[in-house]
Amino acid sequence: MNKRTLAIFAAIGATVIYGINHTVAKGVMPTHIRSFGFIFLRVGGAAILFWLISIFGPKEKIEKRDWGRMLACALLGMSINMLSFFKGLELSTPINSAVLVTISPIIVVALSALFLSEKITLNKGLGIFLGFVGAVGLVLFGAEARQDAPNIPLGNFLFIINATAYGSYLILVKKLIEKYHPFSIMKWLFTVAFIINLPITLPQVLEVQWSSMPLWAYGSIAFVVIGTTFLTYLFNIFALTQLKASSVGAFIYMQPLVGILFALFSGKDHLTLVKVTAMCFVLVGIYLASKKPKRK
Repeated sequence: MNKRTLAIFAAIGATVIYGINHTVAKGVMPTHIRSFGFIFLRVGGAAILFWLISIFGPKEKIEKRDWGRMLACALLGMSINMLSFFKGLELSTPINSAVLVTISPIIVVALSALFLSEKITLNKGLGIFLGFVGAVGLVLFGAEARQDAPNIPLGNFLFIINATAYGSYLILVKKLIEKYHPFSIMKWLFTVAFIINLPITLPQVLEVQWSSMPLWAYGSIAFVVIGTTFLTYLFNIFALTQLKASSVGAFIYMQPLVGILFALFSGKDHLTLVKVTAMCFVLVGIYLASKKPKRK
């Protein structure tokens, strides 16, 4: 099996883990651990794992002029991104998160046009509009009475913040990836993010009743820390060494399918007409926004 094939399997593996995460993480919150406490464990655990694995990478020193970009990437990719996603998941439903998280490619297209002066074609403009309509429709009309989803509109809005922050992170981190080894970048990004998140996340992690937590909850937490954080970043890093960034990003389209199927089969969520309609708008919007223009 060649490296390119392995890279494709790595990208698929990361997407499957992300899709399952919507339901697994939701099952633990807020009964056993609240959203911000979860981020303490997630970012802190990933920082430790990346420092350990960096032993096998090159010894690099981050230049002073790059620390500003490093700080911005940590703030967007591991602070605002993760905090808003997990808080949104605590307030909303797994299917809503699986649908709205996929607007990241649309955000990347819009921000690239704004800050990198990339041209927006008719297809891209229409794609951004349709994705926006789908996201706003799910925020405004996707609410339903559920005991484990106390504020679905706010939760859905936080998913959009999550996608925007992650899209911005992808644009900013590009120059760092070209300059430093992935292990060097990740260990410092997660360390900086842990320090930024500490005042917000520490109070909630101190509330956790570890002695009364069931064994399956420990398993869910381990899955999120090791699987959803460490392995997915590791898989995507390897995939990026063999595939184009746009190709790796395209695998995010699988997330709604994996997330929805897992949520339905585990009985943690159900489909509604609004969710299906919103998902169609978002996916068509992503397709149009990501479609390469034909050469003249």
